[in-house]
Amino acid sequence: MIGRRPRMFDLDDIIRVGRELGMRRLSMNAVAAELGVSSTALYRAVDGRWGLERMVGESLLSDLELHDDPDHDVEQHLLSFGLQLWDFIVRHPGLGVYMQTLFPRGDGGRLLMTHQTYALGRFGYAPDVAMALSCVIAGISINYAVAEDSRREDADELEVQRQEATAQLDTDEHLGEAHREIPEIEHARFVKLVLAATIRGALAAAPPGRPLDQVVADLEAAGVGI
Repeated sequence: MIGRRPRMFDLDDIIRVGRELGMRRLSMNAVAAELGVSSTALYRAVDGRWGLERMVGESLLSDLELHDDPDHDVEQHLLSFGLQLWDFIVRHPGLGVYMQTLFPRGDGGRLLMTHQTYALGRFGYAPDVAMALSCVIAGISINYAVAEDSRREDADELEVQRQEATAQLDTDEHLGEAHREIPEIEHARFVKLVLAATIRGALAAAPPGRPLDQVVADLEAAGVGI
């Protein structure tokens, strides 16, 4: 009896199927099922779950095109960078967790940081300080994108929990009055406010021309543990 010929596939097929599934649904079994092959066959082509995540995650990141406005100052540039990154991750569910786990992990992440390093170099920043500033802003954007992703995934259940927590705060003897004074802020606007505040603080600590070791020393001298 002659067996069936094994289905043929290559790395491009794996990446295509992985992108179609999305990072949130990505798994070895899911990709194997979509390709119509066994998990064993897929493991022979991919370095396990980590290798699969890296292939698909870096492919998605290669689609990110950062737009720089030549009229922006450094504060505006960093804010634009953070918001563009946040928006891109939110539009690709599951990508934020991939980036949050380890970043940069591959070519896409390195190209992103290289872009930022060169961009901040135009404002007088040395590569190490530029990379440090970029990592701070990227980290905040990634974390808030992951939070937004989770909120959208569990929107109904989360809303019930939010209402319960709000009711408890409103009636709290110590926090109720203060909580009622806090305005409702849409999530994207809140992210922008947090990024703007962080950027101003970071630029005050690390102005152009100040070496990174001096930035760290100044922060330590001010009582900020590093």
